[in-house]
Amino acid sequence: TLFLEFWKRHRATFVYEWKVYDWSESEEELILEIVNDADCEPKEYKHSYLHSTLVLICVTVMIFLIIGLTHVLVVFRVIIAGFLAKKHFQSNSSHIGAMLAGGLLHFLIITIMTRVLGPLNVDFRFILAILSVILMTCFSLQVNRIVARKLCEIEKTRSFAATERSFTLKMFTFQFFTYFCSLFYVAFILGRINGHPGKYVRIAGQWRLEECHPSGCLTDLFIQMTIIMVAKQTISNVFEYTGPWFYRFMGKRKRSPKLQRKCANCYLKDESEVKDGDELCENCKLRDWHKNFQLTDVDSFSLFNEFLEMVIQFSFTTIFVAAFPLAPLFALINNVIEIRLDAIKMVTLQRRMVPKKTNNIGVWIDILEAIGVLAVIANGLVIGVSSDFIPRLVYRYVYSPCVNDTATNIDCMVGYINNTLSNASMSDSRVMFEPDQMITPDGFNATSCSYKDYRNSDFNVTPQFWLILAVRFAFVILFEHVLVICKFIAAWFVPAAPMQVKNERLFDKLKRLKEELRSFRPESVWIP
Repeated sequence: TLFLEFWKRHRATFVYEWKVYDWSESEEELILEIVNDADCEPKEYKHSYLHSTLVLICVTVMIFLIIGLTHVLVVFRVIIAGFLAKKHFQSNSSHIGAMLAGGLLHFLIITIMTRVLGPLNVDFRFILAILSVILMTCFSLQVNRIVARKLCEIEKTRSFAATERSFTLKMFTFQFFTYFCSLFYVAFILGRINGHPGKYVRIAGQWRLEECHPSGCLTDLFIQMTIIMVAKQTISNVFEYTGPWFYRFMGKRKRSPKLQRKCANCYLKDESEVKDGDELCENCKLRDWHKNFQLTDVDSFSLFNEFLEMVIQFSFTTIFVAAFPLAPLFALINNVIEIRLDAIKMVTLQRRMVPKKTNNIGVWIDILEAIGVLAVIANGLVIGVSSDFIPRLVYRYVYSPCVNDTATNIDCMVGYINNTLSNASMSDSRVMFEPDQMITPDGFNATSCSYKDYRNSDFNVTPQFWLILAVRFAFVILFEHVLVICKFIAAWFVPAAPMQVKNERLFDKLKRLKEELRSFRPESVWIP
């Protein structure tokens, strides 16, 4: 919230300097239409419930399709964990191996669903498609972008600004679900729907659903986020820089011929101190224009990928940051490097962008505000539901040796691990064990098996389970309400614009009104 509020103050300063406080994008588009056609008619506002319903259905189908890919990842991890276990890996090693493989496959799917590979040559795209054909044979290389554009065409927006807002919302929604579906599964579902001894949930009756890491589900979430975020930032920087470079030197267009030197007059201008207003001669200008034209083309959406990347990064650094505190550090390192790469790309590898007047970043600020609210909810659920914070708290004040003040000189958390485990008897007919599972590595015959859950001998949940569940939800509700209140207080406390900017704008408005009143003086009105 503080970041967004200080960004608004920063933006207000530039808006005042460029005198675009009262600028309207819709009015600007009308002016351009009049310039192009003096007799033009304005495009009227229209709304079609049929088109809106169709777009909503298509967006929902696309989201469910992305969620379906997450289920494919779950099946993949389960099969990999079972395969590694059969190869006599330790259970811990097989679990970590499955999480690493799932994280890498998830990133591969993200690359296919989101990466724009147009600047690269056909052979490289084909090789990458072959590597990714495991799950994505029925999808093109720009699925999210193509679907978002098609939906905008169906929607039939009135103006370019409306099309840009609609495309931004749809594209971000698809990207967000592509990146975060697997993370939400690991954070809130993993290890909670896998059943209990004698009634485990199995895929095709063979592979058991995976459990959380012995140290907790946050370890799984940490591994998954590390792989996705670090790989995304590294690969994105490589693609962003090498894409235009390949397009210029090895792409579809021919290499630009080596340009001639500047004329002697312009060459000396560069060597000496150039006064304000001095320009190159017409021939040297033409050479510069030709050189710029041979670079990678840019369009109205060229900066869209940069905005989208930053917003997704902002999501990584706020959502689930309780489970992955290194996310802001990785983001900082990435941005320090990417600033220079983007500068090289925009100055030497791409055409100069055509300036466009604006006074804000459009719908992106609303998306950032929504991410801030979602981050409060997600981190509250991570602390209250995914972590062991609440079970440890309940044990300390309800079930620990320190409850009745009878134990002295003893840690109140003694016995916590055993308290979180339930026992299944080997002789129970409902529980089936393999013969090799009934013998410990030391050669002793096991009579019972412990598993992490709050169940009795009949596999029914204990009262402690319901107590912990109630405390979890109470904590989440309290945590979220307190943080949302603090969020709104912080937003109110920090003014959206500096006082100097507000006062200067006030004096400018007063000066403008005085000039307008002096220029318009009806006979019936006397102005001293």
